[in-house]
Amino acid sequence: MTRTGTTPALASAWHQALRPYRAELVAELRRAWRTPAFAVPSLLFPVLFYLLFGVLLGRGHAPLYLLATYCVFGAMAPALFGFGVQLALDREGGLLTLKRALPIPAAAPLLARLAMAVMFALLVASLLIGAAHVLGGVRLQALQVLQLMAVAGLAALPLGAIGLLIGSHVSASAAPAMVNLVYLPLALLSGLWLPLSALPVLFSTMAPLWPTWHLAQLALPVVGLPSAGSIGGHLLVLLTVTAVALLLARRRLRRIG
Repeated sequence: MTRTGTTPALASAWHQALRPYRAELVAELRRAWRTPAFAVPSLLFPVLFYLLFGVLLGRGHAPLYLLATYCVFGAMAPALFGFGVQLALDREGGLLTLKRALPIPAAAPLLARLAMAVMFALLVASLLIGAAHVLGGVRLQALQVLQLMAVAGLAALPLGAIGLLIGSHVSASAAPAMVNLVYLPLALLSGLWLPLSALPVLFSTMAPLWPTWHLAQLALPVVGLPSAGSIGGHLLVLLTVTAVALLLARRRLRRIG
């Protein structure tokens, strides 16, 4: 009798606790889909670039290499722009102050935005894998598909934290330019667009400084291509970048109110 009565009460408590998180996630997804300038480029540009450079112009291992690295590249825009630009807009528009005054968990907006970035990253990765299979002749096993999707989802953590750090420091008008200054160079310097062996040695020497390079090194072995470093080392760097960026962003947001 007691157990029967406790179960519905516990389920109701969980439902009430998760309601603000679910509401924030729905709001984030609606805002993303209602902003074509954000949603369309985030979803289509990586696929179009892959079809051009990986399928039409690709030779040898290019379809495999670019599939792995573009799964990381596809996660960059939703995380960097979704956190960086939107946080700057929320700060200047007063929405961030309003949400702080509302009786909702402080982490709800952040987790909702992270979930949105992960969903976009997974959707882009699935589109890339589909295009590579149908048009690029790439054949992956189910485990490889899951591993690539996992790397794409993981990319949202450090990149979202970097976006949060940018959005906490710059104005809404400057945020898009600042994000682009990070977005495009990171993709090039990390070897996401072409192998670093095709660039001067300096690029390869500096590559371990960039979190996107570590993400690429996690993705390349999934498709059977060589990579540098160890999985544990790459994960440690990514978690460190995430933690440091989040701490700096939190400190900045507390300082500005």
